[in-house]
Amino acid sequence: MPIVLKSRDEIAIMREAGRINAEVLQVLVDCLRPGLVEKELDEIVRKEFKKRSVTPAFLGYQGYPATVCVSINEEIVHGIPGDREIGDGDIVSIDLGCVRKGFVADSAVTVAVGNVSPEGRRLIEVTRESLRRGIEAARAGVRLGNIGAAIQAYAEGEGFSVVREYVGHGVGRQMHEDPQVPNYGNSDSGPVLKEGMVIAIEPMVNVGGWRTKRDSDNWTVRTLDGSLSAHFEHTIAIRDGEAEVLTLP
Repeated sequence: MPIVLKSRDEIAIMREAGRINAEVLQVLVDCLRPGLVEKELDEIVRKEFKKRSVTPAFLGYQGYPATVCVSINEEIVHGIPGDREIGDGDIVSIDLGCVRKGFVADSAVTVAVGNVSPEGRRLIEVTRESLRRGIEAARAGVRLGNIGAAIQAYAEGEGFSVVREYVGHGVGRQMHEDPQVPNYGNSDSGPVLKEGMVIAIEPMVNVGGWRTKRDSDNWTVRTLDGSLSAHFEHTIAIRDGEAEVLTLP
């Protein structure tokens, strides 16, 4: 069942969790540069989360071995940070989640590092705007399908494809809760969004086709055709009939 925030305390904690997650995500973004080793990002998260008295939502989740997901270029999501160096011209997706007093916040961003191609930069901007449009479509009383329809219409209208095999989700007491939040689909379909519901909207948009494959590490997901991919995510709550973005610094 999806979490529905009812008390002021629950809302305050979710806002706190979201703010902290956003702050640490920005710390990671500010550290990105050619030559940075991926696992340094994991080390930064451990230090910054400890300072802020939150715990990593990802570490140990279904066996995941790190605090953060780092996915580069054709990698879509769930990349495990290791000994690889980030290169000039890479696009880097960072996905981060924290737990604050039993509540989870989850957000992601894709960043251009150095001399990124015009295609890569445009992909990032279209994916960011896709998320904004998905959030704009989230309103009390409308159906969940409106979110995916808005994302799909915009991204495909710009000549890109939307990943179908991985989707957004409810979030709150657990990392992944009902309902699933696809980034594609039909308006006026799916469950009705209600006051207090909390969901993570996370468009994953590819330059090429939408199909994916998973690496032998059983985590890293990449585009089947090797094309570039970008990923943005916010945790939102339906408050006063509209979408309140919780994962802002």
